[in-house]
Amino acid sequence: MSEDDRYERGAKMLEKVYAGDVQAPPKGTMAFSDLMVENLFAEVWTRDVLSIRDRRLILLGVIGALGEKDIFAIQAKATLKNEELTPEQLREVVIVLANYAGYPRAAGVLGVVEQKIAEFTREQRTETDSPS
Repeated sequence: MSEDDRYERGAKMLEKVYAGDVQAPPKGTMAFSDLMVENLFAEVWTRDVLSIRDRRLILLGVIGALGEKDIFAIQAKATLKNEELTPEQLREVVIVLANYAGYPRAAGVLGVVEQKIAEFTREQRTETDSPS
């Protein structure tokens, strides 16, 4: 597979993983993003051994344990939009995280989770209320 094909496959997977909220920059914009798209998204996220939902749960655990609130927010919104987790299941992730990574880390992402659930709920209502 050519590098262009890998980049294209990775860009499509990145868009799928983030429910369209994150787009890959044009190829060649930055070496870091090129490598991320071609390796992480074209090679790791496309493997069929684990589902996207399974990968997302692992990622939520890792970034939650690291206290990465901004990245956790992006992942929380994407998991809701992709219907991988319900709001209740996402809250349960924080409960498990508290017991394994510590309450301070979990408390740090709890507000982010509630904010993303509220945003998602508003967006769902807007889509339901708007005429088709």
